[in-house]
Amino acid sequence: MEIIKDKTFDEERALYHTIGAEIENCTFAGPADGESVLKEAREIHVDHCRFSLRYPLWHVDHFTLSHSSLDELTRAPIWYAKNGTITDTTIESIKAIRECEHITVKDCQIVSDEFGWKSHHIDLEDSSITSQYIFFDSTDVTLRNVQMKGKYSFQYMENLTIENCDLDTKDAFWHSKNVTVRNSTVKGEYLAWFSDGLTLDHCTIIGTQPLCYCKNLTLIDCKMIDTDLAFEYSDVQATVLSSIDSVKNPRSGKITAQSIGQIIREGSIMEDTCQIITQQ
Repeated sequence: MEIIKDKTFDEERALYHTIGAEIENCTFAGPADGESVLKEAREIHVDHCRFSLRYPLWHVDHFTLSHSSLDELTRAPIWYAKNGTITDTTIESIKAIRECEHITVKDCQIVSDEFGWKSHHIDLEDSSITSQYIFFDSTDVTLRNVQMKGKYSFQYMENLTIENCDLDTKDAFWHSKNVTVRNSTVKGEYLAWFSDGLTLDHCTIIGTQPLCYCKNLTLIDCKMIDTDLAFEYSDVQATVLSSIDSVKNPRSGKITAQSIGQIIREGSIMEDTCQIITQQ
């Protein structure tokens, strides 16, 4: 493979359509402020590089990016890419991954609003991420051992698996389909409204008015903290190993909890057939 090492590039499309190259210890920055430095590259390995130019990795295929940094000036760095692995990298650029396929991100530190939009088969592992909107309208995504801070997370997603994660978010999982969350903490307001096929397995759920207007909702041995007005108009099967502050007008199914501070069955606009059982 060609070796490109210890160089600085700032021209427009500086390494356009590079095929079969090791790119090591290079800097992509400078007064020319050129965009798309590695656009349409194939079979490249990028290691210990620094990026500070827009759109550097668009339409790349079969690539690795490791031990590198993408700063705030590296706007929208990875779009329309596929078959890639990103490891031990710091990403501080907005809209970092969009319309990508088969990408693994591991051991990374990420601060990127609108991360992972409209992408498919993405694995995010052993990483931390801060993002206002994460994985909007994406499919077949897995998160493992991720520390996440966000707001409007996982909206309109399908086929999402989350394991051993700590999610500090707001109204996550809205309009999502086929989502499974295991052994995780999910903190947020208005969690998972309008979701279909959400399973929370041995999770801790924190925050007001969670899990309303849900279809095919399942909770398996979960704990709920500061959760009031839960399950409104939801079809739910739930075993909760803690108290729930209040439950309001669940539509159907069965809820079993240690205790419930208040069960509200009034003002419903639809028939309520849900069975509610408390251990105390």
